Amino acid sequence: MTTNDILAKGIIEAILFSSDKPVLIEQIRNLFEDLQPAQIRELLEELQKEYEQAGRGFRLLEVAGGFQMVTAPSLSAFLKKFYRQKGTDKLSRPALETLAIIAYKQPVTKFEIESLRRVDSSGVVKNLKDLGIIRISGRKKSPGRPFVYATTRQFLEYFGLKSLDELPKIESVLQSQEAPASNQAQQEEQVPKGEENETQKSTA
Repeated sequence: MTTNDILAKGIIEAILFSSDKPVLIEQIRNLFEDLQPAQIRELLEELQKEYEQAGRGFRLLEVAGGFQMVTAPSLSAFLKKFYRQKGTDKLSRPALETLAIIAYKQPVTKFEIESLRRVDSSGVVKNLKDLGIIRISGRKKSPGRPFVYATTRQFLEYFGLKSLDELPKIESVLQSQEAPASNQAQQEEQVPKGEENETQKSTA
């Protein structure tokens, strides 16, 4: 590695450290006249390996088309304890349900969201839009020309995704939701032996 590469890596590291948003390779490219995107990506990947191999308290992740410094996932419990706040930034269940519908079916209208949730979703949609996680992406070619909603780059940042292609397959999501319900139903059908004997006695 040349002196110029070491300097470039230090500059890139400083940019990443000071940014609260993912930094695009093109943004870094604008600072260097002699570095191509492939060379910048190589330096970024070197930083990723260095942080991980050294067991540092932070990692460099590729998120939403850019790169961002984040704390090591294995240390999250210690950070929660330090800041004494647990899940204050988590989305509510209705918000997550609505967001899942938009993510998998986008672009989608509010009527289509409400048809699936079977409840009014005006407030939830507004909150998600105010948070910048979803956006109005156009209008549907149907009577009334209703707005259609889609996810934003901030959605990818929030869930740590490179792109929508990294969303879990809807079939696996449905299976994971059905399994607990099925297990619970089986448990309810099984009567403990003691209770079964008591039932037989009472009917006798």
